[in-house]
Amino acid sequence: MSEPLLSVKNLTIDYIGDETDFRAVDNVSFDVAPGEVFGLAGESGCGKSTIAFAISRLHRPPALIRTGSEILLDGRDVLDLDQKELAAFRWREVAMVFQSAMNSLNPVLRVEAQFYDVLKTHLGMTKVQARERTAEMLRLVDINPDRMRDYPHQFSGGMRQRIVIAICLALGPKLVVMDEPTTALDVVVQREILQRINELRRKLGFSVLFITHDLGLMVQFCDRIGIMLGGKLVEQNTAQAIYRTPQHDYTKKLWASFPSLHGGVLA
Repeated sequence: MSEPLLSVKNLTIDYIGDETDFRAVDNVSFDVAPGEVFGLAGESGCGKSTIAFAISRLHRPPALIRTGSEILLDGRDVLDLDQKELAAFRWREVAMVFQSAMNSLNPVLRVEAQFYDVLKTHLGMTKVQARERTAEMLRLVDINPDRMRDYPHQFSGGMRQRIVIAICLALGPKLVVMDEPTTALDVVVQREILQRINELRRKLGFSVLFITHDLGLMVQFCDRIGIMLGGKLVEQNTAQAIYRTPQHDYTKKLWASFPSLHGGVLA
């Protein structure tokens, strides 16, 4: 097995309160290999998004990463980076597609301006260079480059989501963290988005950390899956093993919550 691209070791995160602390992530460890799709599944509040934010050091007080935690990307501990190093690390090394990302585009800026902001800040591109890169990235997600001067409201929800993904990939990150990226989309658009991400992953070689509460969707998309419960990683295995032979009682209950396609006939 190749060396992991991302290695999370003994990650523990507390939310600090006035009278007591809440442990959101409790001693979690997992690896993501180069080119792999690793999924984190679990109910709302189990710590999935807290882990996602910690990987890019996007968490804010009262969240506190405890001593002894490690988040290694290509062997470098993200928790040791200073602010200047973090600014270079984010988007270039690790990019993130946020929950309800299709609503995260600036509504008063044209699409090309939002690409330019990223490309100028991180690569120092001129407007002409950025426009060329924008056209290239829009083609990758099946959007006509002629539409780069349109505003976000002129696109459908699925197209806005693809634009966000294109912006995330514009700097060629090694890892893309996707925090419930298809939650607000209908199932047909969900499938189109995930198929496109998979095609781009195979073409460009990045890894994906995919976070959702939808275990059925995750099994179709991921190579391996980790199951979160109450801040702990209670089970991790290949997607097919999680589907066919789940070991933890909580994983079994997650599957049991899916309605049967062959239920009884109503009277």
